[in-house]
Amino acid sequence: MIDLRSDTVTLPPPEMREFIYRAELGDDLYGEDPTVNRLQELSAEITGKEAALLTPSGTMSNIIADMTHCRPGDEVIIGDGHHTMIYEVGAPAAIAGVTFRILPLNSDASYDLDRLEQSIRSADLFEPPTALIWTENTFAGEGGIVMPLEELEKISAVARKHSIPVFMDGARVFNAATYLNVEVSEITKHVDTVAFCLTKGLAAPLGSVLCGPADFILEARRNRQKLGGGMRQAGLIAAAGIYALENMTLRLQEDHDNARALAEGLAEIPGFVVDSSAIQTNFVVVGLDAERPCRDELIEGLKDDGVLVVPWRKGRIRLVTHYGVERGDIDEALGAFSRVMKQYA
Repeated sequence: MIDLRSDTVTLPPPEMREFIYRAELGDDLYGEDPTVNRLQELSAEITGKEAALLTPSGTMSNIIADMTHCRPGDEVIIGDGHHTMIYEVGAPAAIAGVTFRILPLNSDASYDLDRLEQSIRSADLFEPPTALIWTENTFAGEGGIVMPLEELEKISAVARKHSIPVFMDGARVFNAATYLNVEVSEITKHVDTVAFCLTKGLAAPLGSVLCGPADFILEARRNRQKLGGGMRQAGLIAAAGIYALENMTLRLQEDHDNARALAEGLAEIPGFVVDSSAIQTNFVVVGLDAERPCRDELIEGLKDDGVLVVPWRKGRIRLVTHYGVERGDIDEALGAFSRVMKQYA
């Protein structure tokens, strides 16, 4: 099967598995796992932050960020469609006790600055104070969109004016840096804290890293423990992360190129609606001509022909390129798309 459902389906390469096998281990809760310590130091250096914390997942990093930045009842300004609002099972409310003030996002995943500033609440007796402004880069909700640096800088300026921290869900921030052709730190310098995934395009089997000021990370460590996220010989996870940061980040352009080739090929097949010029990273969101088959029929037909995709918002389908999907797979997938669509011509 050619699996285009998500970059979460990646498998670690043999070299990463060997690196895991040879990892030096210790007890991380005592701060004695040298491989974890190395990953955290490397992550802090890459993001330009003082310290970092390894967590089992991006969802946990996001929850810990809420818990550490906010008190129960505080309000977080968040964009309509941000991952934590839709796909994290209500954890911000259920676990961190925060409320959301949801704002629409511009096409480039940024906020309207006037509306953002007007949405910031004061410390009024009757209102939940605004404790955090949330950003996501890349923005998965509309197809791996990268927020322009100048827009992120403007958001940061509004936040500083009101002494409110900015957090970035940077699950795929290395894809954003690849697209912008900058170091990750050029993106993350505009936010107070950031979390990125070691899985997805980086192909590690699990893990996320939360980065920020040293005092923030110290409190985040306590909150990780509350959630049961404290680990012992976690160097097995950290080793995969180190290999990913030193090697897998260097090949992300290949995924972006494959996504563009996929989009360009689909644009030539009657029945599919896709703007190949809008492809920025490794996501391709595809619409269907109204006169063509229903989406579920198409997905089942593609599965029968050896290609896995997922349904997406507004009647569309989403395709994601990643490690393990090569250019030849793109050509094969396009053949399957063409064959399945011809059945309904």
